[in-house]
Amino acid sequence: MPRDPKYDVLFEPVKIGPKTMKNRFWQVPHCNTAGTTHPGTNASHRGIKAEGGWAVLNTEACSIDPQSSTSPATLASLWDDGDIINLRHLCDEVHKHGSLAGVELMHGGAASSGLVSRNANFAVSEMTTDWTIGTYAHEMDEDDIIAVENMYCEAAKKALQAGFDIIYFYGSHGLLPAQFLSKFYNNRTDKYGGPFENRVRFWMETLEKMRETVDGQAAIAVRISVDQVMGDEGIQCWDEPVKFAELATKEGLVDVWDVNISNFTEWGEDAGPSRFYKANHQRPFTKYIREVVKAPTLNVGRLTSPDEMVEIINSGQADIIGGARPTIADPFLPKKIEEGRNEDIRECIGCNQCISRWERGTPIVCTQNPAANEEYRRNWHPEKFDKTPNPCSVLVVGAGPAGLECARVLGERGYEVHLVEADKEVGGHMRDVMRYPGLAEWGRVITYREIQLGKLKNVEVHTGAGLLSADDVLRYGADKVVLCTGSHWRDDGYSHNTMAPIKGIDGKEPQFVTPEQVMAGKEIGGRVIVLDADGYFTGVSLAEHIVDQGKDVSIVTHYGAVAPLTEFTLEAPNLHRMMHEKGIKQYTGHWVEDVDVGNLVKVRIFDLYRDGYQRTTEPGPDVAPRRMSDESTELECDTVVLATGRSANSQLYKDLRARKDQWEKEGIQAIYQAGDCYAPRVISEVVFDGHRIAREFDMLDPQVPQAYIRERMIWGMDPRPALHS
Repeated sequence: MPRDPKYDVLFEPVKIGPKTMKNRFWQVPHCNTAGTTHPGTNASHRGIKAEGGWAVLNTEACSIDPQSSTSPATLASLWDDGDIINLRHLCDEVHKHGSLAGVELMHGGAASSGLVSRNANFAVSEMTTDWTIGTYAHEMDEDDIIAVENMYCEAAKKALQAGFDIIYFYGSHGLLPAQFLSKFYNNRTDKYGGPFENRVRFWMETLEKMRETVDGQAAIAVRISVDQVMGDEGIQCWDEPVKFAELATKEGLVDVWDVNISNFTEWGEDAGPSRFYKANHQRPFTKYIREVVKAPTLNVGRLTSPDEMVEIINSGQADIIGGARPTIADPFLPKKIEEGRNEDIRECIGCNQCISRWERGTPIVCTQNPAANEEYRRNWHPEKFDKTPNPCSVLVVGAGPAGLECARVLGERGYEVHLVEADKEVGGHMRDVMRYPGLAEWGRVITYREIQLGKLKNVEVHTGAGLLSADDVLRYGADKVVLCTGSHWRDDGYSHNTMAPIKGIDGKEPQFVTPEQVMAGKEIGGRVIVLDADGYFTGVSLAEHIVDQGKDVSIVTHYGAVAPLTEFTLEAPNLHRMMHEKGIKQYTGHWVEDVDVGNLVKVRIFDLYRDGYQRTTEPGPDVAPRRMSDESTELECDTVVLATGRSANSQLYKDLRARKDQWEKEGIQAIYQAGDCYAPRVISEVVFDGHRIAREFDMLDPQVPQAYIRERMIWGMDPRPALHS
């Protein structure tokens, strides 16, 4: 089916300096924890997107010199011949599909840790940051500044050797160029500090040198945070970035402008989680640059709607559609628009699980696209599935995230699939999650898979079936079975803190509610305590949901801060602002001794570190390991919400396992578990589990994951490059 003509504007070529994009789709630089140390992973991840129609594919931030190392974060680098070789492979994969390859040259300044290099890093001023606690950067003198400008040029030469078409000067997210421009961080008194003309000098000098070095062989891109969301103290979109853009345009230094917002420590203002920021949320800030430059501009904002993309171009907001997370969720987004398959777009949900993995130093993942970052190491293509050589009938029990994905992939592979759901609607616990404050877009996990299952003639979806028993499964008539029956929140206060129920908690009583019961409408009193041992979105989301009903809400958690996992998804800063603004009281570093239920509910909590700090020197059967304390604090409430721990709904599997001797008689070859019923996990891992088992369904035992490719140096083989080369 050809594309709708109203989308033709998205497929017009765009000239950027000496290069021409084949359409208006640009994957902005983003990390995937591959860098130059995992060249196969990095090249395949970008190459798949080129195959999917993206006209420009960029690396992650690329360090220009060991002096700007950002370890332990994994980024690209252009330090030596080995880096050139590894990044050339990325360029080759991108060029196979007629796309352009870009590299984002980066010096982190004070954001460079020096933890591996053991250097004191250069910065605009003497400073430390929350990114690199415990390190101070060296304030650059003028010789240092010239040296760094030359580092950019040397890296640009290496980028040309690698085959890059676009070379970025990365001045966003609080890195060195942003530190120079920012009035907040730049407190110099020489010609690089003070008035705007001085603070912009480093940008202008470096761009002039890079332009001369590149000499028309590649396009020069600038990535700039035009607003630090700090008010008068920081960079503001309508002010100095516009002046800089006018200067750079007058001198002809920039071929394309990549515009975003963020400050030094909260780059979630750029990669905005959907809880707080909807698509194209940066538009009010980024529009000013487009008004003063002659070169094409692009900006981001989790753009997944073709209609919105057209409006962005036709309104003059930007010339190019930028994306990072949407390219991860659907590498084939452009091709699907081009082929008139908009309903097949796998839209990003803005959960930022991808970012959370990079923040923790592990390969990125995607809730919507389980094949993301698995293109090389597992040889998974996001749109292509090997047909099974042994088609058979498969019963998938449970249509939550794991079951929906498992049934979809099994169907794509040619199995005859029956997906049976107890409830009247598919989606499992996601139907509750998407009703939490700000999480409506997470419902795309359900809707995408519903649409795809509806297109598969070999898949039947049966809802409202009620809970299947072991007899039901055994007599269903399927050759194989995958149980995706999910998990449930414990109603007794059990968590890893106690490895036992909490004394006094009984979910059958009206004073206690689980997250499922909250969303089902169980009555809640005026004063509420949320017990959160989960540490992710559930406890804090329920607290907001309940406080919005006019209730008085407190959270008790053993963690040092509420919902610590959201630090990695970039939700935490605004979540803490929300709790402060809405008056949600927080008791962190505490857990529950017991609960007493009378006319009031009394929750006795204790400080995790109430015991003495000195360990005993004479242990024995009657000697405690340290001075023990029974100090506690009593909190009164009407209702206790139990976000303490989840348990797998594994009883059906246990019942079937106990009757394994009947499987063959009933024609059942094997029974597997996928998703939360195997072990409760975050949604991205639940979807992945259903996907992986379906991908590996022909293996001897798909319950056990197949090995994946590891990229590593083998002892005894020459490293690249040779030491001290």
